[in-house]
Amino acid sequence: MTAFRASGARLLVAAVLSAVAATDAAIAQNPCCELAGRDTADRFRVGAIADRRFTHAELWVALAPYLDRAGVSVTTVGHSVQGRAIRAVTFGSGPVRVLLWSQMHGDESTATMALADVIRAFAEGGADPLRSLIDERLTVTMIPMLNPDGAERFQRYNAAGVDINRDARRLATPEAAALKAVRDSLEPAFGFNLHDQGARTAAGPGGLQVAIALLAPAADSARTYGPVRSRARQLAAQLAVGLHQRIPGRVAKYDDTFTPRAFGDLIQQWGTSTVLIESGALPDDPEKQELRRLNVALLLSALEAIATERYVEADPETYEQLPVNHRVANDLLLLGGQVVLPDGSALPVDLALSYDDPVAQRGLLIGDIGDLHEVQAMDTLDVRGLYLHVATPSTLDPRNWWLVRGEPIAVVVRRGGDPQSQVVRRIPEP
Repeated sequence: MTAFRASGARLLVAAVLSAVAATDAAIAQNPCCELAGRDTADRFRVGAIADRRFTHAELWVALAPYLDRAGVSVTTVGHSVQGRAIRAVTFGSGPVRVLLWSQMHGDESTATMALADVIRAFAEGGADPLRSLIDERLTVTMIPMLNPDGAERFQRYNAAGVDINRDARRLATPEAAALKAVRDSLEPAFGFNLHDQGARTAAGPGGLQVAIALLAPAADSARTYGPVRSRARQLAAQLAVGLHQRIPGRVAKYDDTFTPRAFGDLIQQWGTSTVLIESGALPDDPEKQELRRLNVALLLSALEAIATERYVEADPETYEQLPVNHRVANDLLLLGGQVVLPDGSALPVDLALSYDDPVAQRGLLIGDIGDLHEVQAMDTLDVRGLYLHVATPSTLDPRNWWLVRGEPIAVVVRRGGDPQSQVVRRIPEP
């Protein structure tokens, strides 16, 4: 691959930073995540990308008006297994190089949407002070979609069935080889590994649903902190401050167990201070558009902190004290009710339910059944004294009635066992 020049960038942090960012000091006083995300993301939103499922072709058609203009350039850095172009977009002319890559997993597109908006803002942001600051001090390279074949089917793996994020050591796939070649060509000071994590993740046991998880990946099995990882931790701590202002209680730390096949860990080991950003989910955000806005603000905040070196003032303990991601098996737990049987009798059993699509909360499925008082779920509904009238494909015939784990389910919570008794709640809600 031909070595190419990366261009650094920051997107117009819009109304808020335009008002206060005439100098480095003024910029540094205003956490991007608190002040600017929604305005910037909305003003420069790439409207052709309207939901979290889109193809390689749709992405690059949507980005076409903003490429090769105003200091924004695009370079093909490789091709996927099926021959789709892997492209890098660059902005800026500064000495500090920054590399961001997204959609290494084809079904993790939140940061890709945000990068599209950032690219448009770089192209159309004009003389915004923060944009100018990053243009002068950073060279930012963005790979918005590293796994275009996976994106085609909205699946984690590439067309050969390989998890690209577990191919950093062997580099068997062309996608992994392309990312490694870009990193080696640029030798960036900072890297951002952009992913989506499961929606059923809490900020510690009993915590709120995680919107953003951060990680300064370990570079060795002992998880030591040398200069490279220490810089990443300080940057993550700086980002956590802004996130706490915007989404209190919904920020967590990703597990830092060293994975010798993973890109974040090895890129840290290779000398690039790397921060993993995992986008989880927010309530009432089925297409992750609020998280898209949050990502725009977060990425701009990160670039601003690097450009001003403000991250060096961050307290590493801000990062260390983040609650750790806590994975939860179920979306909804119905405790204390009674399941009504076809003959009108009722069993005092609890129900654990999960969504086939937990982000959009679509496709409710049966999980565990029985005494579930120690089972965890993202939400719990106390239905003591109430009756659960269930409908699944296997309960339609009362002569051959079953509750089968994994089947679609709808529940009507009623005051009594009589199917005509008062309705308290319908799950899922109409």
